[in-house]
Amino acid sequence: MDTTPEPIVRRKLSDEVFDRLKGMIVSGELAPGDAMPAERDLMARFGVGRPAIREAMQALAGMGLIAISHGERARVLAMTPQSVVRQVDRAAEIMLSTSPAALDHLKEARILFERGVVRQAAERAHDTDIAALGALLDAQRAVLGRPDAFIAADMQFHTRITAICGNPILTAVSHSMLGWLKQYHTELLIWSGRENVTLVEHQELLDALAARDPEAAEAALVRHLERSRELYVHQAG
Repeated sequence: MDTTPEPIVRRKLSDEVFDRLKGMIVSGELAPGDAMPAERDLMARFGVGRPAIREAMQALAGMGLIAISHGERARVLAMTPQSVVRQVDRAAEIMLSTSPAALDHLKEARILFERGVVRQAAERAHDTDIAALGALLDAQRAVLGRPDAFIAADMQFHTRITAICGNPILTAVSHSMLGWLKQYHTELLIWSGRENVTLVEHQELLDALAARDPEAAEAALVRHLERSRELYVHQAG
């Protein structure tokens, strides 16, 4: 008989409550849009005090499982790829702001990510996708010289390419990565006249997608992102 010690670890009451409430959501007992049970009902059901209930509810809110509003009952949220990925936004912002190396890693990760995306987009693109990208590129040309609007249009163009893949997780990751990078975009794009270079590169990428050519699309993307890496600079620099 194995006599290896197996100590029982005492858990916080709030952890137990959290597991019970999460189980109610996962099982479907509480569906998206449903109000969470009142605190008093939960206290009676689980035999715990108000602090344990509130701590567990805050943990659920931190995971994006419920929304807590002052003066109202908390409600269960629908879990989506975007809501899940958005949970790491604040942590990512802190990581990037405190580490120049992290920004370099993010730029490299973006290139690797979008290389795969653009190849699949070239294989799956419909005429409506190409038309939508063309309209976004025209909109970007129309805001030439307006930095904020130009960068926003740039993000929309790249996110729309990701949407062609039809995978909401890819779209959510793309949107978040571009959002994290945005705050490090410098005016170098504007005063150096590189807006026009970006427009030319976007047109080359669009032409490759329209031709349904994965190799050409990947090559155009890599040229574009490798050239634009220097436009994102850490604040400490």
